[in-house]
Amino acid sequence: MRLHYLQHVPFEPPAHITAWAHSRGHHWQGTHLYAGEMLPALADIDALIVMGGPMGVNDEAVYPWLRAEKAFLGAAIAHGMPILGICLGAQLLAQVLGASVTAGIAKEIGWYPINLTPAAQQHPWFQAWPSSLTVFHWHGDTFSLPPGAIPLATSAVCQQQGFLWGDRVLGLQFHLEVTPATIADLIHHCGTELGSGAYTQSAAEIEAKAGQTEVLISYLEQLLDRWLTGIP
Repeated sequence: MRLHYLQHVPFEPPAHITAWAHSRGHHWQGTHLYAGEMLPALADIDALIVMGGPMGVNDEAVYPWLRAEKAFLGAAIAHGMPILGICLGAQLLAQVLGASVTAGIAKEIGWYPINLTPAAQQHPWFQAWPSSLTVFHWHGDTFSLPPGAIPLATSAVCQQQGFLWGDRVLGLQFHLEVTPATIADLIHHCGTELGSGAYTQSAAEIEAKAGQTEVLISYLEQLLDRWLTGIP
């Protein structure tokens, strides 16, 4: 399949998703919006992955390409395309689908558990998941549940950690795709946010648990396979 990703900053790439795409034999290309690259034609892609970034969904004055990106996402949704949004990507999808995006009650940065909702536990995509899973977070904003969406997960400080809208529009506030290298890049570029709150771990705490990315790979790959094909 022809998979395309949207990247907002150099240091938040698709990470392990790239390895998964190559291992499955998919055609894999991306648009680096921060570099001024043009969005693709919808007719040229089969599925879309929208990555994270430190900007907010409403920072259009600073990042004017956000306007074009939101319009593109709206068109892709109307087209019935499978779309996965991660962190900022999930917030963009939520807003395009009619939800509000606001500052969370606290920043959530580091390794913290999410809890699957009853709806997620009953959904075939998540049958192999435990009811609680420690994942990697790096966000300060949150979103309300888009109208008609299924809530997938919560955490102690973030009520909406994921949603499924329709059959194939999936938003995840948390990160399954990270590797130790991409976590190190996040710390390098955004480390001033660390250790400043009850749910922001220090760089040392985050790096000490970076090996947990290996645990997340199986959940990530299984979910990507199911999202892309629609098959449980």
